Amino acid sequence: MKIKMELPKIPADLPILNEEMYSVRSKDELRMGSVEDMILDNMDAVKVSLDKMTFKNVTIMESSLPESEWTDVIFDKCDLSNVHLSGSFIHRVEFRNCKLLGTDFSRSRLQNVRFVDCLGDYSVFRFSNFKQVGFEDCSLMSADLYHLTLQKTFFTRCNLDQAMLSGSKLNGVDLSDCEFDGLQVDIEDLNGCMISPHQASSFVGLLGLVIK
Repeated sequence: MKIKMELPKIPADLPILNEEMYSVRSKDELRMGSVEDMILDNMDAVKVSLDKMTFKNVTIMESSLPESEWTDVIFDKCDLSNVHLSGSFIHRVEFRNCKLLGTDFSRSRLQNVRFVDCLGDYSVFRFSNFKQVGFEDCSLMSADLYHLTLQKTFFTRCNLDQAMLSGSKLNGVDLSDCEFDGLQVDIEDLNGCMISPHQASSFVGLLGLVIK
């Protein structure tokens, strides 16, 4: 499914800002820089602003950065597993080849955000607002996608097995090339959702039917 999205607007030849990352505090603003090849742990800050930044081969561990605002940012081969980011605003951001196992994006606003070749099993997006958001070639097994507001959102060649989608209206969402044996979803939320013929059997139980 083709959806026009705004790409991150990032200048070339950004200066390295590795040292600045070690001292990030609440309401800090970092802009116009690159962070590369480092491990950050036990970060605990609220409302951190990132603007026109790139992160490559960066691991963030045991950290909480809720209510952050990220604009024009690229994460490439980064590990943000289990990082707490709830209530954040994420705009024109790309996650490429990233580990997002259990990452908490709940109650966040995501606009013009791409996830490409990411491992996002058990990630949490519940009660988030998606506008022009794409997941491409991602694993989202058992991801929590409960009660999302979806506008121009697509999932391409993703593994959604056992993902929680209850309360998320899937009208216009194309899941036909995604992989799953089952989804946690309410039958009324499937109205207008596009699936392939071989996926239809996964939803038979929701209709109270028995295949014989």
